Amino acid sequence: MPRSRLLSPPDLEVLVQRVTRLLDGAGADGRVTIGVAGAPGAGKTTLAEDLVDALATRLGAGAVAHLPMDGYHLADVQLDALGLRDRKGAPETFDGHGFLATMGRLRSGDPATVYVPGFERVLEQPVAAAIAIPASARVIVSEGNYLLLEDDPWPRVRALFAEVWFVDITDRERVRRLVARHTEFGKDADAAQDWALGPDQANAERVLATRARADLVVVAPEPA
Repeated sequence: MPRSRLLSPPDLEVLVQRVTRLLDGAGADGRVTIGVAGAPGAGKTTLAEDLVDALATRLGAGAVAHLPMDGYHLADVQLDALGLRDRKGAPETFDGHGFLATMGRLRSGDPATVYVPGFERVLEQPVAAAIAIPASARVIVSEGNYLLLEDDPWPRVRALFAEVWFVDITDRERVRRLVARHTEFGKDADAAQDWALGPDQANAERVLATRARADLVVVAPEPA
């Protein structure tokens, strides 16, 4: 089954051209870092993956890398110790300073491959060193809910991105996607709905308040 797209190819091409223009003016490290923010279920990962694929076609596979913020979720053992399991996905349940350190290393000119954690949705747990970002990567696309928050360390994270974009979507479609995702990965229908309208909604409201800080707003179309 082909992977779904957030935008049509012509719209995606506009974003590719925007990134290639940024590359023309890349700083001393020769890299362009793009962040994709948005509420839970908005389609951040879909847009990031589509952008990476399109840029890889233009620049070569080794020139583009994807850095999802999901790998910086705290593991359940830490959430239990902190009493945060019922708020999983909120800003305080991420290792924001660890993400900041990774971004700093990626912008430092370090010639080594950088190994970063991924996230296993079946387990709902981070997996150490699951993703390799090669030294050849000229464009790094990251995505996460909280890239535009004003609380520390997020402004310092934001400063390490050339641009941060915001994916906008209707509440109805966003909630529908969240319920479908939670059901796919093991929650029953009632639990999926409760989580989407409970913790996910609280997190979404916090993220939506950051929309005006984005360099670009990408509007996700409603499905036909």
